[in-house]
Amino acid sequence: MTNFCSDNTAGASPQILEALAREAAGKVMPYGNDDLTRRVEARLREVFETDCAVFPVATGTAANVLGLSVMTPPYGAVYCHKDSHINVDECGAPEFFTGGAKLVTLDGAHGKLTPEILTGAIGGVGDVHHVQPAAVSLAQATESGTLYTPEEVAAIGDLARQRGLGLQMDGARFANALVALGCRPAEITWKAGVDALAFGATKNGALAAEAVVLFKPELARTFAYRRKRGGHLFSKMRFLSAQLDAYLADGLWLANARHANAQAARLAEGLAGLPGARLLHPVEANEIFAVLPEPVIEGLFAAGFQFYRWAAGGENAVRLVAAFDTAPEDVEAFLAAARRLAGAAVPETA
Repeated sequence: MTNFCSDNTAGASPQILEALAREAAGKVMPYGNDDLTRRVEARLREVFETDCAVFPVATGTAANVLGLSVMTPPYGAVYCHKDSHINVDECGAPEFFTGGAKLVTLDGAHGKLTPEILTGAIGGVGDVHHVQPAAVSLAQATESGTLYTPEEVAAIGDLARQRGLGLQMDGARFANALVALGCRPAEITWKAGVDALAFGATKNGALAAEAVVLFKPELARTFAYRRKRGGHLFSKMRFLSAQLDAYLADGLWLANARHANAQAARLAEGLAGLPGARLLHPVEANEIFAVLPEPVIEGLFAAGFQFYRWAAGGENAVRLVAAFDTAPEDVEAFLAAARRLAGAAVPETA
């Protein structure tokens, strides 16, 4: 079956599996006290063109919530989009790891926040009856598959600094965003005011590897203890680091993301031309949200294609996600079936 449900359904890049096999032999010091972890730290400092603290973890949830925990007190407020992953899909982990901070959810077109939306929401400073503004969390790419430009991140970063708030970025699909924007990593992170980044790799070719990248030295002071206390310090850290090292080597992470984005663009182009179909959001990375006629949806399911219905998009909305290993011929087969079904579902008028 051809699966477009998520980039989480994809396998692993051969280069990453080979790196794991190489690291499986020999004796190496545990808990990140190894040369490979040091090399990953150096690689990410080179990628971001600055000194930064790097902490490998195994999951995106850990990367997001541990990053938030170092900038948010238990009585703090984290401002995020209502559809953000930390709000919808983290099972209370942000509240747990911050010791009780409150997620203040906001609406915004195509999954994005703006300085105007945030300005209208931030309040209660100094009032003992209110949670205190502490952090803003952005996703890059967003849960709608859209992107923040460097200028948009910088505008929110400026506001965060003016209000004394931390700025955290969920970068589960950071590579997809980066290649689509065509900018340098620094331009959408620390240069734009981002303090903590959840740098994703799992959705883009790794088995289970992410990294928390902290651009403010003071945030790193307690992070190692929080990671250990939260159960995310791996004894055999070399196996996380091996994944990240291979991911960053020779531009693999960027090549994987370019392929996924290209397949998503082809899917979007084909779906946009179907009678009775429309895209719900601009397709800027590797996710497509669309409304299709119900007979087309049912027919695609019957033909063996897998994808999600998307309740947030309303009736007949679906989500399709392309991955680093999505085959172009599978994309074309999906579009051919959709065209055939759409022709039957929506007869042409004279």
